[in-house]
Amino acid sequence: MRDTNLPNGLPAGISDALTEAFAGLRGGPQPTAGRLERFDDFASNPGALSAYRYIPADLAPCAPLVVVLHGCTQHAQGFDRGSGWSHLADRYGFALLVPEQTRGNNPNLCFNWFQPKDTARGEGEVASIASMIEATVTRHGLDPARVHITGLSAGGAMTASMLAAYPDLFASGAIIAGLPHGIARNVPQALDAMAGRSTADAGSLGDHVRAASEHQGPWPRVSVWQGNADHTVVAANGDAVAAQWRSVHGLEGPPALTESIGPHRRSAWTDAEGRELVELYAIAGMGHGVPLRPGTGDGEAGTAGAHMLDVGLDSTGRIAAFFGLTEVKGAKASAAKSKASTSRKATAKVVHLPPKAEPKPEPETTGVQAVIEKALRAAGLM
Repeated sequence: MRDTNLPNGLPAGISDALTEAFAGLRGGPQPTAGRLERFDDFASNPGALSAYRYIPADLAPCAPLVVVLHGCTQHAQGFDRGSGWSHLADRYGFALLVPEQTRGNNPNLCFNWFQPKDTARGEGEVASIASMIEATVTRHGLDPARVHITGLSAGGAMTASMLAAYPDLFASGAIIAGLPHGIARNVPQALDAMAGRSTADAGSLGDHVRAASEHQGPWPRVSVWQGNADHTVVAANGDAVAAQWRSVHGLEGPPALTESIGPHRRSAWTDAEGRELVELYAIAGMGHGVPLRPGTGDGEAGTAGAHMLDVGLDSTGRIAAFFGLTEVKGAKASAAKSKASTSRKATAKVVHLPPKAEPKPEPETTGVQAVIEKALRAAGLM
């Protein structure tokens, strides 16, 4: 039912988005207790984000780090519980960092993936996440050459921006129901992108990444996951994200590998040595959320719930394998593997960020414009 308080005269697409946005303001999940520990001792936080981490007991020196970005209306603890990442951290011996959006930034807890001030290197939310990574790697003696990142929806789009703005920080990333970096710089472009109405070709999409930093390679490997029944971020965006990173890696032509996993399809593009650099999962019949296969015993595959969808495929475990985290099992075995990466650690970059800066206040708006902006912020579009 359409909200009668919506301003008249708006285009149909905007009006529908605003209707959903006002509905979103009526409530949402609240933060709950979980396995993660909150921390605030990182140097710079221009994006005014919160941070949580999970450090398994007896974590080996030079262990990997996985950064996880939640979707809209979600919190760090709930996303970890649903996705099962901290259970895999115990099993395979890696650290976990889970940044969390605040309502002061976005009433619907969406990372601001389309705001240039939050997605440019050294600025806003991406700079805050980079600062959290630097602090976690340094404090816990982690391997800076084995940092990986994943996220859902707005967190997936922000994952794409982190990989673009800080490619030197990451070995690999996984984008679930996300969007390409740089595809939107304002509200109308964001709506068009989510609905699949953007028309950028692979070369132009790749240029957005190449222009985001001075990095010249090597580039992070990227895993892309997309439901073909997703009406929030439509399926064309999965193809666009894969095309963006294929362009960055210089991978032309059809995939080197295509396989069926039940009703689902996986495609992969490889380099000359056969190493998979980009993969794309097309999940049959899935809407907007994280693909899961719960009920496997200890909860490592996650728990079904809102935006945590039981489709018979464990994306968390498969992403961990793509990151190379499941090749050596257990913290003690991980220590043996970490010895081989010690020489890489000496040359790996840890980005040193500028001194802490407080976010600048936005100019206050009133009347109808304020109502529109409030609704758009609730939808994750401002």
